Amino acid sequence: MQNLKEIFTPCLVIDKSKLSKNIQRIKSLVSKRKINFRPHLKTVKCKEITKTFIDEFGSSAMVSTIEEIEQLKECGINDFLYSVAIVPNKLNRIAKSLSKNCEITVSVDHISMAQELVNFYKNTGSKISAVIELDFDGHRSGIRPKAKQQLCEIGKCLSDAGLFRGVMSHAGESYSLSNNKELIKCAKNEADQTLLAVSILKEASIDCELVTIGSTPTVLSDYQNNEITELRAGVFAFFDLVQAGVGICRVEEIALSVLTSVISINKEIDAIIVDAGWMALSRDRGTSSQKFDYGYGQVCFENGELIDDVIVTNVQQEHGIIQVRKGSNAKLPDIKTGEVLRILPNHACATAAAHSSYNVINNKNEVTEVWDRFNGW
Repeated sequence: MQNLKEIFTPCLVIDKSKLSKNIQRIKSLVSKRKINFRPHLKTVKCKEITKTFIDEFGSSAMVSTIEEIEQLKECGINDFLYSVAIVPNKLNRIAKSLSKNCEITVSVDHISMAQELVNFYKNTGSKISAVIELDFDGHRSGIRPKAKQQLCEIGKCLSDAGLFRGVMSHAGESYSLSNNKELIKCAKNEADQTLLAVSILKEASIDCELVTIGSTPTVLSDYQNNEITELRAGVFAFFDLVQAGVGICRVEEIALSVLTSVISINKEIDAIIVDAGWMALSRDRGTSSQKFDYGYGQVCFENGELIDDVIVTNVQQEHGIIQVRKGSNAKLPDIKTGEVLRILPNHACATAAAHSSYNVINNKNEVTEVWDRFNGW
């Protein structure tokens, strides 16, 4: 085992106890609601955490990249849902991961792609199933739930070929909310709009086996609809400052942090300079529109203790600038060059993407394991 002072920085740190508690929180919720849960692997991109998901939730998972399928299919997943609207040039690569023990479902939002998928099946025999992606507010890909002609045209095309599974939606707007009342309203709308599309398809004699919805905030809201067959979430395993701002976790529950070394003390600007810049933290400023703006991250002592109103105010490629939050009466900690700090991320997915491994710590802040993670598409 190593202590944190012995690790090369910057690097990722996972508090294993917090990770476990975050996973068990979702496990308890979905068990109580008696609903299937599909974890999203885009945040963790890690075999060890994926195996934990399988132990707790079963053998289905959602992914954002084909690389995730290829890297993690040997963990025991037999039902992948690829979340990004599919295009023809990805079908051959996806087909290579198909097997009797591994089903892969993609998302479509246009009849031309549904036809491409059917033709691919007829020409190759590779059965890649599909869901129709729904969009509630026009902010990215997907079909509006009331678009009857589009829904039925795509649904029939896929269903006639035996490739249709159902519908998929994601309440991305939940990330801009900040209290449980708003989240419940958002979760209800997510379910209602999705079930509207299901009813339109049903009227056309097109059945939906899979009715899958979710985002970490809406899953963790108090809303439940028994007509939904599956919930999805991803960042719940780590949480981050944006999720804390939404109100579905406490800052103290964030399991992921970046360990960084103090490389300089700049008294002229009253700042601590560390070796974690935007390459290690990301440029994500997701908290800038929330009640508490954490700059580029909340600063903690080596043991994970929060340093109130001390944040990363600016980043350069390999430098992070730590200062007291503007308007606060707090003071910078008395710290020396060479000591280490931990920084909680705004967006866990973006921060983790900068690193190739997780240093897993126990309750004594000792590194007990190192888990590999991967990037790429």
